[in-house]
Amino acid sequence: MFLSVFDLFKIGIGPSSSHTMGPMTAASRFLDELLGKDWPRPVGVKVRRLAASLHGSLAFTGVGHGTDRAVILGLTGLTPTTVDPDQVDEVLAEVVQTKSITPPGHPTYDFDPATDLVLDKKQPLPGHANGMAFSAFAADGRLLLRRVYYSIGGGFVVSEEELQRMKAEGPLRKGGSKGFPYPFENAKQMLAMAAKSGLSIAQMKRANEERLMSREELDAGLDAIWGAMSACIDRGLAQEGIMPGGLKVRRRARQLHDKLQEDWRSNRPNPLLANDWLSVYAMAVNEENAAGGRVVTAPTNGAAGVVPAVLRYWLHFHVEADQESIRDFLLTAAAIGGIIKHNASISGAEVGCQGEVGSASAMAAAGLCAVMGGTPEQVENAAEIALEHHLGMTCDPVGGLVQVPCIERNALGAVKAVTAASLAIKGDGKHFVPLDAAVETMRQTGLDMNERYKETSLGGLAVNVVEC
Repeated sequence: MFLSVFDLFKIGIGPSSSHTMGPMTAASRFLDELLGKDWPRPVGVKVRRLAASLHGSLAFTGVGHGTDRAVILGLTGLTPTTVDPDQVDEVLAEVVQTKSITPPGHPTYDFDPATDLVLDKKQPLPGHANGMAFSAFAADGRLLLRRVYYSIGGGFVVSEEELQRMKAEGPLRKGGSKGFPYPFENAKQMLAMAAKSGLSIAQMKRANEERLMSREELDAGLDAIWGAMSACIDRGLAQEGIMPGGLKVRRRARQLHDKLQEDWRSNRPNPLLANDWLSVYAMAVNEENAAGGRVVTAPTNGAAGVVPAVLRYWLHFHVEADQESIRDFLLTAAAIGGIIKHNASISGAEVGCQGEVGSASAMAAAGLCAVMGGTPEQVENAAEIALEHHLGMTCDPVGGLVQVPCIERNALGAVKAVTAASLAIKGDGKHFVPLDAAVETMRQTGLDMNERYKETSLGGLAVNVVEC
């Protein structure tokens, strides 16, 4: 099995990888299909109008997660990596005013967001909780092309046909597993390959990645990922005010950061110092995410604060930290994230927040344990501890916004990750519950979980806070 580190860590915008980045990517894919020659079209008949419908979780929490805005942006030709967060409102306002879109390389299409973008809460699509459909019509109203896409978590998007193949053959893999020196599909295989090769998890992951790119390209990409993560922390620590969406939740990261800086300068004793810094780093990222800023999926936007917070903690509190250790951290974390995604899910709409913050915490714990000198067995143990203690966590965003409880949940996920790494590094790697068992348990728990607790905002805090 091979999922690239750049599949797990993708630079984009908030507030949600599955609800914002995924639909934007799907809209872009639909535009590409319109220009393609693989669909039959009547001679002389041109596309005049476009329409889109959101289903399942995308419909229930679409407005709060910015899904409606993401679809419009995607249909204008923007992608998560090319969109400027500061220009979003201007682009959207123009589409609303003109009731049309003109993507690069396309003619102008009629598109009125008020009528051509439907949040269908009654008809879920059968393939996945995050389903959407795009349609193209002729001037006389005839349907010319309809495509269904699913946003399956972490910004990954698949077509209806691709999803069917995934279910029949297993997850889509970049280049398949053939030709990669260490194609582990689960933690058991990973540990066996590490024992046989004498390599660390990061070294095996690097060897796989370098079958697709040079060492220099890989390092540059990893450095860019950390650069985007670090910049997101810094932006979050500098911002103040109320986050958008209507809940009137106030940003807290800057105030907390200023207080920590004051305590740091005055040498005041603080037994919780490391936890406090972890929390403020994670909250800074997720406040930026909630405000639609530029973030990195890690492995999702809703859990984007955990890995950056633990990495910044590593740089802050460990004198041995350097650039190479950051790369090893990210490679190790991606190896664990790939195992989780391959065998379970990282989608909150599919398995709840155990698949988002739980996966992120496991990835961060593994990465930290690795750079602290942990053996592959200790790294696997760290990931298992972190994931095990997120099992059963629901996804219940209040108002459909990635704010409550998501921002603080990332802070606690980062704290758990460091605790898990610390526990694992003090042991010998032998432990009772294998990581593979925890991953399978998460998958089964997600299947059993009521849909109200899987990113629909129909249960949990999403209901009780409002009712209170």
